[in-house]
Amino acid sequence: MALILTLAFDAETFAVFDAARRRHFPPERNFIPAHLTLFHALPDDELPAIRDRLAALARATPPLPFTVIEVISLGRGAAFRLDVPGLKPLHRSLLHDWHDRLSPQDRQGLHPHVTVQNKVAPDAARATVQELRAAFAPFDGVATGLLLWHYRGGPWEAAAEFPFQGDRP
Repeated sequence: MALILTLAFDAETFAVFDAARRRHFPPERNFIPAHLTLFHALPDDELPAIRDRLAALARATPPLPFTVIEVISLGRGAAFRLDVPGLKPLHRSLLHDWHDRLSPQDRQGLHPHVTVQNKVAPDAARATVQELRAAFAPFDGVATGLLLWHYRGGPWEAAAEFPFQGDRP
């Protein structure tokens, strides 16, 4: 089917994201942990080459500090928007390498966010956004690597993990 590439977070930040997702995401649709998707549909028949590229990239990339800057509406859901300065060059590099094999969705620009609710009625989404904004204060976290997943029509299956290992500048 396809491969999905997401960003890995430090444990404390992941716990915040995942708790919000478990609280607000419709339980009948919540099969996966909180995540920030970098690519939605990489070709699974190229898994060895994709793994090699991601391993090399992760070896050269230091952990990426970020700030969770706001709660945003998705119309039928809610998300945390992140400012991850080091992520855009990394994403652009992969986008360049894989451009001809990417879906139109994956060729679009990156807008880093973690969805904590989706596919609900607009009124329910607005209420969630209001609730999250009322308790929100910006906070910092660290992206610790890349996670590659198999998508086979249901819950995702872990395919590989690539911890960031580069030196911090």
